Amino acid sequence: MTERILMAVLAASLSMSMSGCSSADAAEPSTLTTIADARSGIATPIDVGPTGDSPGDMFVFDQPLLNEAKENIGSNSGFCVRTLPGQFSECQWTLTMADGSITVAGREAETGTSMIPVIGGTGAYVGVSGVMVSTPNGDRTYTQVLTLMKAKP
Repeated sequence: MTERILMAVLAASLSMSMSGCSSADAAEPSTLTTIADARSGIATPIDVGPTGDSPGDMFVFDQPLLNEAKENIGSNSGFCVRTLPGQFSECQWTLTMADGSITVAGREAETGTSMIPVIGGTGAYVGVSGVMVSTPNGDRTYTQVLTLMKAKP
């Protein structure tokens, strides 16, 4: 249900933002599903404020990135800065795969699903924009569904 709502919102916003462009200027959205595996790799909390969960605390990570078959396809690396203890962090991370990388940045909720903007990419993902829906799976993995738009050359 969340993905259908997200696609409708994304389509409407893209339609509005591209009203001055011809339909030949933009490609159809594509979807990429990955799984961030926080059960292994580097996951380092950095307590910079008062002891315990407080604004400014950081979390730095470099963990495996899996496909839907749970096969390793790269790394999920980045950092989060706590903005509202127990609720939100401002994060930036990069999904690195053999054919390029995708960088996302935005507000991530401590629990539940988060919608995070795609801010760019390299390799096969140069020129992408879009949104990533990140949902915790309850086992320290996160399903990340990326809806990507790329302008046609």
